[in-house]
Amino acid sequence: MEHGYQGRINEQSRLASEHLALIESIGDPNLTVGLSFAAVYARAERGEWGDMLRWSQTAIDLADGDPSKGNMMLGSPLALALAQRAVARCCLGRPGWGDDMKHGIAMARSADHISYVTAVGYVYWPGIPMGALRPDDHAMGEIDNALRIAERSSDDIALAYARITVSLALVHRQAAAERDRGQKLLAEISELLLHRRGYNVSELPIVNIYLAREKARRGDRNEAIPLMRTAVDDMFGQGLLAWGVPATGVLVETLLDRGTGGDVAEADAAFERLAGAPTDDGSAMRDIWLLRLRALLAQAHGDAATYAHFRDHCRDMARTLGFEGHIAWADAMP
Repeated sequence: MEHGYQGRINEQSRLASEHLALIESIGDPNLTVGLSFAAVYARAERGEWGDMLRWSQTAIDLADGDPSKGNMMLGSPLALALAQRAVARCCLGRPGWGDDMKHGIAMARSADHISYVTAVGYVYWPGIPMGALRPDDHAMGEIDNALRIAERSSDDIALAYARITVSLALVHRQAAAERDRGQKLLAEISELLLHRRGYNVSELPIVNIYLAREKARRGDRNEAIPLMRTAVDDMFGQGLLAWGVPATGVLVETLLDRGTGGDVAEADAAFERLAGAPTDDGSAMRDIWLLRLRALLAQAHGDAATYAHFRDHCRDMARTLGFEGHIAWADAMP
């Protein structure tokens, strides 16, 4: 019998599959549009982008342009389906993801506070850490606006979603003061997650990986790396492959920055685990991260030619896909 964290995650996945199957069997378009979002979220966490794309497209088709169709829990299920399709298209490397993101947020903004806060979170929460989007001033303005709206609401889940989104965005900014604020928020959220107040337990590893990265930034690499290692192991152990991609990047980069003892060998092993993880429909997002990490590992091994090859390949792929974060990261590589 499974217990604790692993049991809860596997139970969530099982319930999500049953949820989707039940919705499909009912054959009611309103119910399908209104109830599919939560179950599709679980597919996203596991990096099942093909399923996510198929179900979000189904909801979009059934909504037939009506923002309020199926509005049993959210003001605009269609807005959230567009945001979900955006993430799926982005991670699969399909065109149209940027337009879906903009359209989904704009539609949610005109609906209700829960739809808006959730749409903003769905776009920027994975978009910035994964490198599809940059935490520029426009993004921060949208994220801060969603946080203010969530704070004025009485919805704990909306507030939790908004706080995680803003904290992950802040720790990707350049200013030390903003990153310090993000670290403080992450520490508070990590504590709340342990008690599961208004949060999904599966969010704990990604919060902890970036909290540990901020510890490393402050010079505490020896303390940070075991925390990262545990968080990444949890993600792969529970099949949370979506977050396992950027989390592996954080671990590899931190190991290479420390560069002592067996750090390079451990970084190599972390890379191989990510490269060998299964994907249902392929993953452009994983592929571009692998290119980036191949370059960094080649640099650590003193192979300048291989480093330059994968750095340039990563930059070219980022520009082709329109991944703003990866473009900036690749341009910053010497």
